[in-house]
Amino acid sequence: MKKQLFIALALISGTAALTAQAQTRGGTLRVVIASEPPLLDPTASPSADISRITNLNVLEGLLTVSDKGRIVPVLASSYKVAPDGLTYTFKLRQNVKFHDGSSFGTDDVLAALERARDPKSGHTHPEYYAQISKVTAPDAQTVVISLKVPDNELLFNLARADSVIGPKGRVEEQKTKPIGTGPFKFSVWNRGSSVDLERWSGYWNKTLPYLDKVSFKIIPDLNAQFAALKAGDVDIVGYGLGPENVEQVRSDPNLQLVTGGSTTKITLGLNNSKPPFNDARVRKALEYATNKPEILEGLLFGQGKVIGSHRTPAETGYVDLSKTYAYSPEKAKALLEQAGYNAKNPLKFTLNLPAPYQNEVRIGTAIAAQWAKIGVQVDLKPVDGPTWLAQIFEQADYQATIIGHIEANDIGIYNDPKYYFRYDSPKFQATFKRYQSGNPKDSSAALKELQKILSDDAVNVWVVELPTLVALRKNVGGWQVAPAVSSLNATKAYLSK
Repeated sequence: MKKQLFIALALISGTAALTAQAQTRGGTLRVVIASEPPLLDPTASPSADISRITNLNVLEGLLTVSDKGRIVPVLASSYKVAPDGLTYTFKLRQNVKFHDGSSFGTDDVLAALERARDPKSGHTHPEYYAQISKVTAPDAQTVVISLKVPDNELLFNLARADSVIGPKGRVEEQKTKPIGTGPFKFSVWNRGSSVDLERWSGYWNKTLPYLDKVSFKIIPDLNAQFAALKAGDVDIVGYGLGPENVEQVRSDPNLQLVTGGSTTKITLGLNNSKPPFNDARVRKALEYATNKPEILEGLLFGQGKVIGSHRTPAETGYVDLSKTYAYSPEKAKALLEQAGYNAKNPLKFTLNLPAPYQNEVRIGTAIAAQWAKIGVQVDLKPVDGPTWLAQIFEQADYQATIIGHIEANDIGIYNDPKYYFRYDSPKFQATFKRYQSGNPKDSSAALKELQKILSDDAVNVWVVELPTLVALRKNVGGWQVAPAVSSLNATKAYLSK
């Protein structure tokens, strides 16, 4: 049985080719990030900016997803899956060194996976590894993962940033001074300013990297990011480029642009376990009261696509549910009336806006204004990144929020009743088992059902797919854009002279 059926992603459509240049060595690449990461270990915090900086640059796992959407080996040199889908055998790449000079081996893999599947370890997503029964190393070059039941998502989960591998026994230190096997080693974290990496001369791929250094510059404001790019103070805005700046990039002879689909789902998250959003009528009312096409055209200048569940057109198995709750203030008002809300008793709640992410702040503010048209009173409350993670993501202490879920193929988060949406659906959970462990035909059908269940339950308000918009200086070559991977990957990047 093939286990890769559900991991491949649709290629980015309409991607502009980067300017062809001769590969050169040396130089410092300056890359914009919008928010300072709370830590530097993607296995210890779900902050997207951690993996953007460290994944595939500093830290590597057994596998990754290529820019063609295929699972490919990294620290594994090869792998095979048993016919029954219960045993995965990985051959490890030989002569790989960590940045501290120690050798990478089976002990490091076993320690990483044992921690990953331990719900008490502090790992970001132990549910990704829940089907693993044991991990063994029959020899110094081989790791065998045994499963309780088949898991169609295991290879993809092993390709996530959550599965990167550091030296055995080095957990706390990894949070602020990560050591990995990647092409760049951690240099310095200038708090509030930058995270700097430098070339690792002992990298297992002797031809890479080309750059001497990579500096991730922390610039929260979208306009300031673009101004720095135009002035030549930075080289790449790798995500979050303001859609209003797209045409300026295209018309600037010193810049180049990459556009296309992505796996980023702008999600207006609702706490399904607390009033008022433990009432499906209220959640559906907000769906009907949200004019998504207006958001797409007015704020995103038509860049992106309206979505109706937790999946984007860039992901295999996508079902278009974008018109399920077509904009209808009348239907929204009727549902609120049924739920007991009216002019005398208006629906009131707090919407937490993640201050570091301006696209989300803009979209959340605009949607609150749309809801106000039907009498919904929203208290907009900006929160900083660490507060969002601690209060909302970890403790689910909120009513509503908005965030871009960037992970590909992450519909399984709804299978966890403790996830911050607090969605607990036996129907979804039973269908997810079919998706995760069934044969290819059943799994494909179950994936479509999962999207429909979420939409029918109006768990959240899924607004738009935020497109891939990457702006680069003209002298940057080799920049990789892989929508399935959370990484601003500088491995093959170079600066032409």
